[in-house]
Amino acid sequence: MALNARLDHRNPLVFDTHELGRRPGALQRLTREIDAPKDLGIQGVIGVPEGAPVVLELRLESVMEGVLVTGTARAQAEGECVRCLEPLELVLEADFQEMFSYPDADDRGRVKAEPADDAEEEEDRLFIEDGLFDLEPVLRDAVVLALPMQPVCQDDCLGLCSECGARLTDDPDHHHDAVDIRWAALQGLAGSLEDGEKDEMSGAEPGVDEKQEK
Repeated sequence: MALNARLDHRNPLVFDTHELGRRPGALQRLTREIDAPKDLGIQGVIGVPEGAPVVLELRLESVMEGVLVTGTARAQAEGECVRCLEPLELVLEADFQEMFSYPDADDRGRVKAEPADDAEEEEDRLFIEDGLFDLEPVLRDAVVLALPMQPVCQDDCLGLCSECGARLTDDPDHHHDAVDIRWAALQGLAGSLEDGEKDEMSGAEPGVDEKQEK
């Protein structure tokens, strides 16, 4: 990405590297708990609810061209089982590593004499601005990669009955008697004939049976 707009140091996902300094090899470890930003996860599938606690453990290392950030994000994700549609929760642990470059250094860490010609390469890079970097885009990418695309409440979830929607895991023996549609019409026709015969019998004249017996 291009140089960030003015970063706000009050943003919990913006980190200050002034204490780390620019001496290659310098290290700094940080632990920070933040409130999850909006839409952190796979939209409509599973994600960390907005405002839920996210614990970040970071390792900042100063290198020639910038600051190498390695970290882990831990949180509780919520979603819906794709098989039975029941709500589910899972513990999220997302690892990430990203280089935040100094805007005045090239790939070898040297001060650039002129702006880079490759605009596309610049767009893919993340930069430090006034000693600050924004971890949010890195966190979002890491969370999406760590979450399942098709979450299930349990590995052996049986899903829902296609006939009535019952949850099969709660009743593994649940079933419906299969009826061949080719015979269903004949069964209906047979039922109609039986009803017709009964109507004819009920309409017979009194004494007919007695005469036949004599």
